Amino acid sequence: MAAPKKGRGAAGGQGKPGRSLALILIAMVALTGGMFLADQPTPRLGIDLAGGTSITLEAKAEPGQEQAINKTNMDTAVEIMNRRVNGLGVSEAEVQTQGDSNIIVNIPKGTDSAQARKQVGTTAKLYFRPVLTVAQGTPTPEPSASSTGKADASPSPKASASEKATDGDKATSPSSKPSASATTQGRAVTGALKADSSPSPKTSSSPKADSTPKAGESASPEDQAAAAELQKRFEALDCSSKASRSKAAQGSKSSDTVVACSQEGDAKYVLGPAEVSGTEVDSAKAAFDQQRGIWIVQMEFSDKGSKQFQTITKKLSAQQSPQNQFAIALDGEVVSAPQVNETLSGSAEISGSFTQQSAEDLANVLSYGALPLSFKEQSVTTVTAALGGEQLRAGLIAGAIGLALVVVYLVAYYRGLALIALLSLLVSGILSYTIMSLLGPAIGFALNLPAVCGAIVAIGITADSFIVYFERVRDEIREGRTLRPAVERGWPRARRTILVSDFVSFLAAAVLFVVTVGKVQGFAFTLGLTTLLDVVVVFLFTKPLMTIMARTKFFASGHPWSGLDPKRLGAKPPLRRSRRVNAPTEPKEA
Repeated sequence: MAAPKKGRGAAGGQGKPGRSLALILIAMVALTGGMFLADQPTPRLGIDLAGGTSITLEAKAEPGQEQAINKTNMDTAVEIMNRRVNGLGVSEAEVQTQGDSNIIVNIPKGTDSAQARKQVGTTAKLYFRPVLTVAQGTPTPEPSASSTGKADASPSPKASASEKATDGDKATSPSSKPSASATTQGRAVTGALKADSSPSPKTSSSPKADSTPKAGESASPEDQAAAAELQKRFEALDCSSKASRSKAAQGSKSSDTVVACSQEGDAKYVLGPAEVSGTEVDSAKAAFDQQRGIWIVQMEFSDKGSKQFQTITKKLSAQQSPQNQFAIALDGEVVSAPQVNETLSGSAEISGSFTQQSAEDLANVLSYGALPLSFKEQSVTTVTAALGGEQLRAGLIAGAIGLALVVVYLVAYYRGLALIALLSLLVSGILSYTIMSLLGPAIGFALNLPAVCGAIVAIGITADSFIVYFERVRDEIREGRTLRPAVERGWPRARRTILVSDFVSFLAAAVLFVVTVGKVQGFAFTLGLTTLLDVVVVFLFTKPLMTIMARTKFFASGHPWSGLDPKRLGAKPPLRRSRRVNAPTEPKEA
């Protein structure tokens, strides 16, 4: 009785292929529903198929640093821009140099071109600078002359402005509200670190922190002139317009004392030399703070940056406002100027009036680094897809011809088995189409001509898997087995061959994706995706469907049009065990 029970158990395991078919059917329905819910009924097309926007940027060097426009810096800028607008390499945005000082950025239709223009043009030079003075963003009235007839050289705006700034953002209290004037940008920096109560020297409020005269000494004429010039610039600075805000810190170095505006234009600052550079930020990411209900940008410093950040916060924590503040200056504009009440290091976060998009944008430019050069937008033009449309039609015609030849071959050679192969190809096509459509809004995937070629090549890869399985089943029938045992015995052998073949194809696609750039990555990505889907379809659809078909009379009886006719396959007679019959012995005669 044990053997029949085992047979029924095996049959029971083989007798539930409907579960696999139901699973893949549910997956197709879910993906199709998600495609329409996401309002993305078609894959997003690349610039060669749908057209888009072409942006020309011209490199601009700082005065006296014209030699900075060289091949190394231009290549670095291209790499950073490409990462910003084409993070995973499949959005089909193109970034390339033109001549010695121009960069061309091509953005496909369907991408937010305004957002992309902002990302590629942002230099993303980040510095952490101590705040020496802060005032409202409008020009300050001319200072009155002293009794000696000389103007006060130190940038000392009205006390009311400084007093308003004393209640600014705190580095250890993200929930504290900024004042209504000098720090109304409402952003804070926090660090999950230990407080340090050790004494530290006072920060000077003079315009040129490194040139402050020691006790008993007087400032040199050069320092006095520099301080007077800085005072003049600070008082005349008007942060109400974007142009004036962008020009405020132009031409300055990280070691200079500078004037700067807040991003909103409601405050202006005198900032000391940079203490920490944005290059010391290891990583940055946007996150939603559930407790405060706001978007923040979390930053992790390198070991060197952590020590520098600890040093500056230790100094500032002992100062009075506004000199206990440090400014986070991005491309010359102050993103935030929080107060520091304790020593911080290691990590920090920028919080405040962020939207999800603005938080992600800032994290993006901080993560991918600063451009080595500044760029001016020369032109923005619209690119048509006339040539790409013609090539797409030609490619689709070629694909249709290839598919038709595959169908003819399957029907002529495999006959009834061609139905299983065609249904499997249809399922693979539906899964590929829906997933490519959903990957557009998810990761920015765009279908270009090389990607279409990858999808066409995948037809052959998928058909090859069916052929391997069909031939294994036929081999079993040639050995004299009936169809149902042949289907089950042929599967393990075919499965190993299919997995090895698909692994090699996927490995080739992965290597091609890693070592190439541009449009070739689209080909590699599509080839890898369809190779993975081939495994899913064969395991969850082709094999279960073959098991069900083997139970039908048409296939089980070996109909000539089933493709499994034992006579046409040259099958051997079935092997049967013959019982050994002992001849009865005759009784011996007495």
